[in-house]
Amino acid sequence: MLRAGGSGAAAPRWRTAAEAALYGPGGFYVRPGGAGPAGHFRTSVHASPLFAAAVARLLASTARALDTDEVAFVDMGAGRGELVTGVLAAVPAGLRVLPYAVERAPRPPGLDPRVAWLAEPPSGVRGLLFANEWLDNVPVDVAETGQDGVVRYVLVRADGTEEQGPPVAGEDAAWLERWWPSAGPGTRAEIGRPRDEAWAAAVATLDRGLAVAADYAHVRDARPPFGTLTGFREGREVRPVPDGSCDLTAHVALDACALPGAELTTQREALHRLGVNGDRPPLSLAATDPAGYVRALSGAGEAAELTARGGLGDFGWLAQPVGIAPDGIGIAPNAAGHGGEGHHGESRDTEGRDTAPSGPAAL
Repeated sequence: MLRAGGSGAAAPRWRTAAEAALYGPGGFYVRPGGAGPAGHFRTSVHASPLFAAAVARLLASTARALDTDEVAFVDMGAGRGELVTGVLAAVPAGLRVLPYAVERAPRPPGLDPRVAWLAEPPSGVRGLLFANEWLDNVPVDVAETGQDGVVRYVLVRADGTEEQGPPVAGEDAAWLERWWPSAGPGTRAEIGRPRDEAWAAAVATLDRGLAVAADYAHVRDARPPFGTLTGFREGREVRPVPDGSCDLTAHVALDACALPGAELTTQREALHRLGVNGDRPPLSLAATDPAGYVRALSGAGEAAELTARGGLGDFGWLAQPVGIAPDGIGIAPNAAGHGGEGHHGESRDTEGRDTAPSGPAAL
């Protein structure tokens, strides 16, 4: 339960506190010498090179839709450049890639010199903009419905102590009414309007091509009643405390982010369409090519993790064509899928308890 108020200086809202904790001086993501995202959680990029290879195939199909052999690849929220590095290693011969990594942290040492390291996405490019687990780290405000039925902002201090704030009003109230209506006293919501705006701005940088956001998500008819805000540190879920010591993340309302013409599907479906599946190799291969069988078996295991129900496969993929036909991008709309994953692929511990809020319920 929230406290009615605190003494001393007023506590900020969650969006302000998280912005400073993640991206301010010495913030979790930008501090010099920090481990970067890979030091604290495992995304699809870290799970298997098959993910980057699939994105490379998507880049190639985008180039075909643009009828060009020179195409831009924009890696939003690039971390330490793992995805752009993997994509460059997997692009087919003959395709010239103009790579950009968009990240607030300093450029990591040893990154391919071809990669332009930017704080903001480049404007007017033609190609693929890919945001893998970027939107979840765009800070948002948290709201809670009181016993009096009034929806108020949640304020938070650096030690994670929360307090009641003023009533939600204006554009934030309108967003909640449309996308996350209150379910009654004690329920919480994350106000996703800043993510809608961030995604629209990113898409607007493309002259032509495709923008894709891949994230753990939920939709309007299945919003979690108590929100999803959580923290991560060194591979473990922790209490969200905005002091710069941990990642601060919340699931994304991808349906609210979607612009006209967008396609919303699951990672499982998207990767299947891009040639990633967990089918085991035929046992007969073990007799004729034992080494090949072991490699194929390992690849099948990695593919299974990337597409697993209740895990990474339930992530949402939001595909936004810009000036090209949707059927030219290798991903088509899909209304199936049920989620239950937690953040960064975590789902349940060995005793079956939820280790993070559930993900997409109907993407």
